[in-house]
Amino acid sequence: MSDRVYKVVVIGMGKRGKHHAAAFHANPRFEVAGICDIDVGRMEDVAPSLGNPKMSTDAAALAAAVKPDVFCFATLPNIRYEMIKTGVECGAQLIAYEKPIALNSTEARRIMELVRRAGVKTVVSHQHRYGAHYRKVKEIVASGTLGRVHTVYATATGWMGHMMTHLIDYIRWFNGNADAEWAMAQASGRGKLTDIHASPDYIAGFIHFANGVRGTVEAGAGAPDVPEVDYWWRKARIGALGTEGFAEVLTGGGWRAVTRDSSGPIGGEGCMNYDLDMPPYIADMAKWLDDDAAVHPCNGEEAYKGLQIMFALCRSVVDGGQVALPLEGDRDELAELAKALPEKPVLLSMEQNRKEYPG
Repeated sequence: MSDRVYKVVVIGMGKRGKHHAAAFHANPRFEVAGICDIDVGRMEDVAPSLGNPKMSTDAAALAAAVKPDVFCFATLPNIRYEMIKTGVECGAQLIAYEKPIALNSTEARRIMELVRRAGVKTVVSHQHRYGAHYRKVKEIVASGTLGRVHTVYATATGWMGHMMTHLIDYIRWFNGNADAEWAMAQASGRGKLTDIHASPDYIAGFIHFANGVRGTVEAGAGAPDVPEVDYWWRKARIGALGTEGFAEVLTGGGWRAVTRDSSGPIGGEGCMNYDLDMPPYIADMAKWLDDDAAVHPCNGEEAYKGLQIMFALCRSVVDGGQVALPLEGDRDELAELAKALPEKPVLLSMEQNRKEYPG
């Protein structure tokens, strides 16, 4: 095992940026050498807990001065390409950033072409998979005790821009990261189209995977309640159905299953917890930097496949019918959705959704 210490710059000292910076600082394989935010007070508040790294309000200048091994950013999604370009130009070996990769398929393609040409590793923050309850469901699915898995599914009451790539990433994981061949969807509601994570209020669709497994996904106002979970943002359910049972994880409420080997329902505890999920997520970056073969589970190539599925669902709403994958041609799917969705209120799956989707 290597003992090299990798230098890190973290851009953005909001909630998620601080999670990343703290986890890097806590791992002896990394040194937080620089932090950046447009709010100087945010940096000054957190700097002592990170070893007092270099601070700047200019991400490009900071990265050029520090020349980090890892360029990490947790910024709003409308400046993804600009941040990726900064990471490449400063010579970083790995760029870690928040989902989604991009706000349309055109920008996503440009980002992937840029990092591939530069030979830069990328990691996208789908770190929920490190939760013990997520890993337990993956273990059950992989064990074969569900029989032949024919369906994977995921729902979340949070809207698409926040939740959909998470949902798709985890059902692909449960399905052995099989590639998708086509997707088809419908959507409703315009309220969240102006959100920084722009989305229809509700989108639901089908995904056909190359191994014959069918995926279903729902995000937003019409997605079903997960009554076992109180905290609204964690009302997400992701699972797999087989010929001899099922297994599913509730983001805020543990896991449950029935398998051919169980005498009835089984289950366990678990809840999304950054303090538990971030350390192994960060540790796997060091492993990949040490060894090209130790590919990070949240690597950008797999995340890109998931993002393409999401944009295929959006194109299906606009164009109608099935959309083949991988996608062809450059489009701005969210702008097209804004033109295509009718001016009619979304219908809610539960009254609790009205706060976020007032109609």
